[in-house]
Amino acid sequence: MSVSFDLTIDDIYEEFEELVDWDERCDYLIDLGFDLPELPEAAKVDEHKVHGCQSNVWLVSEITPSDPPVVEFVANSDAMIVNGLIAVLMALYSGKTPREIIEVDPKVVFAKLGLERQLSPLRRNGLYSMVDRVRKLAVEAEASK
Repeated sequence: MSVSFDLTIDDIYEEFEELVDWDERCDYLIDLGFDLPELPEAAKVDEHKVHGCQSNVWLVSEITPSDPPVVEFVANSDAMIVNGLIAVLMALYSGKTPREIIEVDPKVVFAKLGLERQLSPLRRNGLYSMVDRVRKLAVEAEASK
């Protein structure tokens, strides 16, 4: 799986700083979701479904055989705002080594973006379910070294 998504978390921080209120930031997140790589319909199966999300979310990930190995993933949802949150996660985690992923404190990132404050409890639970899936893969990869 080779996924091209060039947005960084610093890019998102910069954009959020320029946007005045949550409505503008939410619109920006929705726009980010339109730029996600497509997940093939054949991948939208229960095996790839992220449980704990209010919306349907499918996430496919792998560890590349590069040196050092990195985690790559692609995910899609049937909800526009969730696709934007997926874009944030891809900027934060995709293309990083397992160690880099493990070392990131997502709560700090989400607080800086205001997601902790603005997302409903159900959306936050779904966001953390996606984080858990990616971090679990990273922990497994790090342990198998």
